[in-house]
Amino acid sequence: MTKIQNEETGGNQLFPVFLKLNDLHTVLVGGGNVGLEKLTAILNNSNQARVTVISREFLPEVHALAAQHEGVNIIQKSFADEDLHTAEVVIAATNDSDLNNYIRQSAHDRKLLINVADKPELCDFYLASIVQKGDLKLAISTNGKSPTIAKRLKEVLNESLPDELDISLQQMSELRNTLTGDFAYKVKKLNSVTSILVEPKAKVNKNFIWLIWSTIIISIAIVVTTLYLKEPVFKDFVTGIDPIFYYFLGAGFVFAMIDGAIGMSYGVTSTTFSLSMGIPPASASMGVHLSEIMSCGIAGWMHYRMGNINWKLFKLLVIPGIIGAVTGAYLLSSLEHYSQYTKPVVSLYTLILGMVILSKAFNVKRKKSADKVKRISLLGLGGGFIDAVGGGGWGSIVLSTLIAGGRSPRFSLGTVKLSRFFIAMMGSLTFITMVSSDHWQAVAGLILGSALAAPIAARISNKISTKTIMVSVGIIVILVSLKSIFTFVSKVL
Repeated sequence: MTKIQNEETGGNQLFPVFLKLNDLHTVLVGGGNVGLEKLTAILNNSNQARVTVISREFLPEVHALAAQHEGVNIIQKSFADEDLHTAEVVIAATNDSDLNNYIRQSAHDRKLLINVADKPELCDFYLASIVQKGDLKLAISTNGKSPTIAKRLKEVLNESLPDELDISLQQMSELRNTLTGDFAYKVKKLNSVTSILVEPKAKVNKNFIWLIWSTIIISIAIVVTTLYLKEPVFKDFVTGIDPIFYYFLGAGFVFAMIDGAIGMSYGVTSTTFSLSMGIPPASASMGVHLSEIMSCGIAGWMHYRMGNINWKLFKLLVIPGIIGAVTGAYLLSSLEHYSQYTKPVVSLYTLILGMVILSKAFNVKRKKSADKVKRISLLGLGGGFIDAVGGGGWGSIVLSTLIAGGRSPRFSLGTVKLSRFFIAMMGSLTFITMVSSDHWQAVAGLILGSALAAPIAARISNKISTKTIMVSVGIIVILVSLKSIFTFVSKVL
């Protein structure tokens, strides 16, 4: 009768609930692979759940979980009706169909709800795939039709939903506790605060779209005008292309692909390459910043279109970053030897951050929101300054610190990339007014190569998993930092 009604009504007729398993007694029958899977799912969601596991045999992993959780009690015996006398929730997870049917009947005799593993038609409830971001928990159900689809949807949502959602929940809870007045006023106030969450995407930051487009046009004009006015070098370059252009074209493309995908290393790698090709430090840093105007503008726009921007974080980074970059560019242009003193300190700092990121990539537990970086503006100021005087480091310092502090790698990447566009533009203007360079072939190669790679790399970054981004960031930061430290030590010795 139930099946016929479900077919007539159509759709998923399940009623979703969230059980307080810490306050309920769950009896799980089965100590094999299926039992281990069910027990793991319970403890991942309610690590203080009271669970009694009954089976004649147990996998070692079941004993290991029981040793880690005080609420888990293991009883090695055959199932009997009296085992359900104190049960409030029942799960049958044996590989014996007859025994599962018997457990189900025993549970129903006591008016208990039961889940029978891999038998949807015998279940009173299903164990859903869970997506969790702090206190936010989403349960996914396919009405028992396809656990695989539920698993894939879980992976998609885990990647798509930012970890900052938990911060929003905590802030809303604090706001609700501070509100006074009647119920209608509180509802009105909370609706006003959360209205941005349901606004059409096109209306959010609409004015910022015009700002991005206008600055992109201005930045292109800056690059073209700068190259054109550098006569006769530019005319000679056009009529007879110097081979160095192709070297920097390829290098700019490769470095921008890496940087666009993981959000760092372009400045460091491009500067290192430029110095190895005989380009002076100030000219090398100027070339990097000029090329980053176009590449970061394109990449920043792509990340904006893909919804990878944390606007609050962006506002805290961009102005201090610009101030730091302009100051650093001015100092480097005046004192070209200055970068040799900053690079060892920065390299040691980024080396530590790289190790932290790698350890976090393989650690399931995320940091609490209280551990996140607090002084974002100071981070932006220091990152912009060191980026200018060292020819790179905005991504390595700012992105590494944000990720190491527990922020979402994907949203941090998009935000850092977009803010880098404005910082590169202002730093470039400072360099152009103060530096006289004869290396415009190299600069042009970097500009064109990085611009070609930017949209491709931005797309790639949105396809890479969070763990992959974190591992890549950690490895590259460690390798680049070690190389810089060893180079400095060898020179000193």
